[in-house]
Amino acid sequence: MHETYQAIEVSEPGVLRVVERPMSEPGPGQVRIRVEACGICHTDAATVTGTYPRLALPRVPGHEVVGRIEALGSGVSKWKIGQRVGVGFFGGEDGVCEPCRRGDIVNCQNPVIPGISADGGYAEVMIAEARGLASVPEELTSVDAAPLLCAGITTYNALRNAGLRGGDLVAVQGIGGLGHLGVQFARRMGFHTAAIGRGREKEKLAQDLGAHVHIDTTEDDAAAVLRRMGGARAILATGTSGATMGPLVSGLSARGKLIVLGVPQDLIQLSAFPLVFGGRSIYGSLTGTPIDNEDGLAFSVLENIRPMVETAPLEQAADAYARMMQGKARFRMVLTMAH
Repeated sequence: MHETYQAIEVSEPGVLRVVERPMSEPGPGQVRIRVEACGICHTDAATVTGTYPRLALPRVPGHEVVGRIEALGSGVSKWKIGQRVGVGFFGGEDGVCEPCRRGDIVNCQNPVIPGISADGGYAEVMIAEARGLASVPEELTSVDAAPLLCAGITTYNALRNAGLRGGDLVAVQGIGGLGHLGVQFARRMGFHTAAIGRGREKEKLAQDLGAHVHIDTTEDDAAAVLRRMGGARAILATGTSGATMGPLVSGLSARGKLIVLGVPQDLIQLSAFPLVFGGRSIYGSLTGTPIDNEDGLAFSVLENIRPMVETAPLEQAADAYARMMQGKARFRMVLTMAH
């Protein structure tokens, strides 16, 4: 076994550098993963910029991790050496806070978050909590599986937990890293799927992903188009602009839901009228449990849902991260390891 491994760490805000770290053994309840692929997520910016609350640097980013277990800590019985597993944004719960005690472990007040509270997957190896692992189906490549562990589960869970019925009109705002998966999940779940994008050039992409309708916001008011269609039962807001999210509420049907998945820097401004008259609502949705991730991966295999990805070797992580942040990736960047 090598005594060191290569990793990409944030040594100070804004600096991603290649380092050699000493190999460490997993502690009780942990495993060591030989990483095969790690997706780059927009949320990684909170680590790279050093802005996540209580973040301690240096830190290795990355929470869309797929690899094979190469060492087991004491007390780990479910998982085996050589098994391919994944870790998403939710890497483990404390089990004692009030949300955990009420069974809402995704909203644990002291979660393990790879790349934030613990070192993540921008590395050749990673220590992970066994309770945070998801089994990865053989039908998925590691590169395809990685984004499904964050962007995938975020859109999948938002849709399946929204109380929708087959045939309901569902709109996905933004055809990017989250949205291009949201459109696929919405169509495969049996919803009348509308994709809201900017520019006529997105129309063919939307159709290829499975959208029944493409709404070009450079030509039409998205909320008005949705109202003419009878109103959306749900809208997934996946973009990064709060200014474009608020007006979508008026495109919902009575009791419709605007589900916020993207986290914009600007405020979401709302009119109270469509909320009160029609009982419409707006709320956020965040990731899922490890077993939710296994559900999402299995559904992706069943319905042939795949992310659109670009890959880069681990040592080019800084360039790949910059490409993602500049909006040039189509649509997810995934780091791959030499081994």
